[in-house]
Amino acid sequence: METLDFKIPQKKIGTVYNALVRGIRDYMKKHDFTKAIVGLSGGVDSAVTCALAKEAAGADNVLALSMPSAYSTGESEKYARILAKNLGIEFKVMPISGIYDSYVETLKKDLDIDEEEGVTVPLQNIQARIRGNILMAFSNRFGHLVLVTGNKSEGAVGYCTLYGDTAGGLAVISDLLKTWVYQLADYINRDGEVIPYHTIKRVPSAELKPGQIDQDTLPHYDILDGILYYHLEEGYSEKDLEKKGFKPETIKWVMEAMAKSEYKRRQCPPGIKLDIKTFLRKK
Repeated sequence: METLDFKIPQKKIGTVYNALVRGIRDYMKKHDFTKAIVGLSGGVDSAVTCALAKEAAGADNVLALSMPSAYSTGESEKYARILAKNLGIEFKVMPISGIYDSYVETLKKDLDIDEEEGVTVPLQNIQARIRGNILMAFSNRFGHLVLVTGNKSEGAVGYCTLYGDTAGGLAVISDLLKTWVYQLADYINRDGEVIPYHTIKRVPSAELKPGQIDQDTLPHYDILDGILYYHLEEGYSEKDLEKKGFKPETIKWVMEAMAKSEYKRRQCPPGIKLDIKTFLRKK
């Protein structure tokens, strides 16, 4: 494969950061929100979203909510807590295992759930939707704007749960590919460790089943983001992408996943449009 260059130019990262902060601030002002809430998972996406929210709204106006399940690692809560402390924002922990068990017990007969089959996709989605419901409950009770933490790579191929991790009022980093999120995390840490180093280096995982990592389902992010960038930004056809060095079977998977996921993207909350092509609908 030839050398690929689809990262944000170093000189532009600060501009992207400022645009996202301004986008959150303007959106909150326009819709009369003074406080924001973020589901803080211990991963890089929610960490970057929290850091942006703190800069936009002020530390006193951001609540980070950790909602571990039986499949969450202890590291996730540990590093989420460290991040919240570094940012000076409020941090709460609300375990969801009891709620999840109640859901499964109620639904297992009608959903024909076999306890021997393990944690299937429907059961994974239940966890994500429980978290979305909790975040919205805080929003309804205390007036927080729920900031959605999904990135462009996930949204493109549908690696997200409707009414779960897509629930909220503003999708802050929905126009950033996953590899760009890492770049932004490094920028946030430019003057010292704000986002824990381990959060940036750990293997990405939704933690919805034992031992899960994103690459169980997705191509490696460098490959996925390369295909998305050259197809969406540069207008490369599938043949062009093959000439670029991407495997035909991977290209086919990405194209099919994007097409199948259009209905999800149509139902997601608005995002902050950067000066890059987006999935956002034009007027």
